[in-house]
Amino acid sequence: MSERTFLEEIHIKNIGVITAAQLELSKGLTVLTGETGAGKTMILTALNLVLGGKAESTLVRSGEDRLSASALFSIPKARVSSFEELGLEIENGTLTISRNVTKDGKSKAIASGVAVSANTLTEASSHLIEIHGQSSGLSITKGSRQRELLDRYAGEPFRKNLLAYQQYLTQYIEIKSRINDLKKSAASREEALASLQLFSQAIAKLSPKLNEFKSIDDEISKLSSVEELRVSISFALAALESEDSGAINSLGQAKKSLDTVKGKDSQVEKFSDEFNEAFFILADLMPNLTSYLESLEADPQRLDFLQDRKSELSSFVKKWGEGADLDQSLSALIDRSKTVSAQMEDLSGGEERLGVLEKELNQIRKSLLTEAKALSKLRNDFSVKLADEVSAEMHSLSMPQTNLRIEVSSPDYDASLKESDFTSFGCDSINMYLQTHRDGPLVSIAKGASGGEMSRVMLALEVVIAASNPVGTYIFDEVDAGVGGAAAIEVGRRLHVLSKNAQVIVVTHLPQVAAWGDSHYVVEKSNDGTVVSSGVNRVDGDERVSEIARMLAGLQESSSAKEHASELLEMRIKG
Repeated sequence: MSERTFLEEIHIKNIGVITAAQLELSKGLTVLTGETGAGKTMILTALNLVLGGKAESTLVRSGEDRLSASALFSIPKARVSSFEELGLEIENGTLTISRNVTKDGKSKAIASGVAVSANTLTEASSHLIEIHGQSSGLSITKGSRQRELLDRYAGEPFRKNLLAYQQYLTQYIEIKSRINDLKKSAASREEALASLQLFSQAIAKLSPKLNEFKSIDDEISKLSSVEELRVSISFALAALESEDSGAINSLGQAKKSLDTVKGKDSQVEKFSDEFNEAFFILADLMPNLTSYLESLEADPQRLDFLQDRKSELSSFVKKWGEGADLDQSLSALIDRSKTVSAQMEDLSGGEERLGVLEKELNQIRKSLLTEAKALSKLRNDFSVKLADEVSAEMHSLSMPQTNLRIEVSSPDYDASLKESDFTSFGCDSINMYLQTHRDGPLVSIAKGASGGEMSRVMLALEVVIAASNPVGTYIFDEVDAGVGGAAAIEVGRRLHVLSKNAQVIVVTHLPQVAAWGDSHYVVEKSNDGTVVSSGVNRVDGDERVSEIARMLAGLQESSSAKEHASELLEMRIKG
């Protein structure tokens, strides 16, 4: 697990029935239990928000203005680049993500101190956590999900082949588009070529940069408000450093006053530390404000230049671009300029150029076909192996006669394939079936499994795939619904096995599952039906026995239930 991410902490406030809660998580299997309505799933709701889920005002606790959810993830060095590509900064091997939602439904997301979009968090989530809710088993009935699971299991060799295939597919589409454009413009070649030349000359002369409109507007705003900025910054500095009434001096005096009594109460010592922290924050801010003040200088010539530059850019975008957003239109034109030379070459070459492109297209199609065949072969090879391993897991989950079968359907590569046969993920369709007894008929997963069986099939798949899957944390929200008795014990056992390769967090109502946890948290209701800040507690020893007994019999102090609970807890130790 050293090369996997894992979730270290969760902090939530004012989400649903929970006023405040904090969980410090460890690797292995963590179980969350509690009475119905106590707020177990609200913890997963908080995580869903952190991972870019939909922000809804209804999640904000009644009577409160906003909710907040934050999570701290440990990120190994080998995985840092994946997050940096998304614009997320990893500090000292950790990533902190927080999300606030107001009662008006407005949302703000912060990652490592920088504002980010919910979409960015969603992209990052695929590297961090995989959540399985009570209805997650339904997703496995979709062919795209079945293909995704098989491809994940196939691992790095498959990913390399898929990347090569996708690169050829991109090239094929690009050249096909160039050929079509060339054929369409044959009748008006001279006119199209002249237009491209004018565009090429205009953009070369202007040399625009990405987001230049925003950059210019920011600088114009600053240069147009130099005096106003100078007055405000000077006032702020005076408020900080005044000898008589400056904030820094006042904080220092307050800290000194608290220091004289902090030994009398540990809470006062905490106050003193907080004053000290505020003192240093403001002290660090002062040189930055001073430096900014010194940099403020009126520059009429620069202001004139920027206004002229903005006018030139606006005229350029108005003539050649599309869309109301100036920076987006400019970005599209910059992208267009990267292919203009090739387009001009195509148009200048006439029929001879068309022949060269068609020859190149045929060669790429051959390479694309070769890679597509390789993908199909890998999928067929790994489908047999995956089916056998998952079937063995299902047998351990009290489904002794049921086997998984995976069918990879590929087109006839020796026949003439249509372009539509080539998708972003190859030419194959994947179908998973259950066979409930030897030589029995193959039944689609969607029709061949009950809710409880579907949960076990999904768990079996995850146990097998986890060894090769880079996701560090799996979360299961009552996926043991519809399971009981010996099957429940086996579900707990397999979750424990899964936790050897990845961090696993389980919300469960089954004592047979909870007993397998390496750590155990209980979400408790207060007397008025809400959950207070101390409502999420870690239990060990006798407290854990009592919680398992409550889950067994509804009574924490039942001696027979406690004896049974102790027996269940012994299972994990014995394995």
